[in-house]
Amino acid sequence: MIRLVIAEDHQSFVDGLRLLLDNEENITVVGSANNGEDLLDILEKKSVNVVLTDIKMPKIDGIAACRLIKKSHPQVKVIALTMFDQDDAVKQMLDAGCDGYLLKNSSLKLVLNALETVASGGQFFDPTICIDDLETESHGKQILTNSEFEILKLISLGKTSREIADIRSTAISTVERHRKNMIGKLKLKGANELLRYALDKKYNFDV
Repeated sequence: MIRLVIAEDHQSFVDGLRLLLDNEENITVVGSANNGEDLLDILEKKSVNVVLTDIKMPKIDGIAACRLIKKSHPQVKVIALTMFDQDDAVKQMLDAGCDGYLLKNSSLKLVLNALETVASGGQFFDPTICIDDLETESHGKQILTNSEFEILKLISLGKTSREIADIRSTAISTVERHRKNMIGKLKLKGANELLRYALDKKYNFDV
C-alpha cells in the first residue's frame, strides 16, 4: 500500500488530485500540506512512504524539504510534481535526493506509474526531461552534454528541429530548448552560428 502525502500550495490542485487518487485501491492519501513546514510535520506524525511535492512552496520549498526528508526519513520516497521543466530545477531536486520528477501537465496514468515505480524502489522521471543532459564533464567547465552533442551532430547533417525530434523520439520544444542551451553555453549569437560551429567541429560519433 502506498501511503502518500501531497505538498502543494494551491489547495484546488490538491483537492483535484486527491479526488482522482481516491479511486485507486493501492493508494491512500494520508495527508496534504500547503507549505514545506507542514509537510515535515506530517512526516513526524504519520506513517508515509511516498511524498508528492511541488518545488515552489512557502516557508520551506520543495528542494529544501526533499533534502530534509532524505536526512530525517531516508525510507520516504520523494517525487517532484511541478510546472518547472528547467534543467536547473531538475538538477537541484536530483541533488536533494528526489526519486522522481513529474510535470503538472502529466496524465493520471503517468502519475500512477511514477508512484508505483518509486514505491517499489525505482526512479521515475517525466519522459520530456532528459536526465542525461544534466551530466557534465570534469574540471567544472560548462560543456555540452551527451544529448547536446548528438543533436549538434544532427544539426551538422542539415536536420531540422522537427526531423531531430522524430529521430530522437522527443518533442520539438525539447530540441529547441537544447539548441538555445547550446547557443548560450558556446557563447554563440544564434542558430546560424550554431550550424557553422557544428560544421566546423565535424563531430564524429554515432547517433
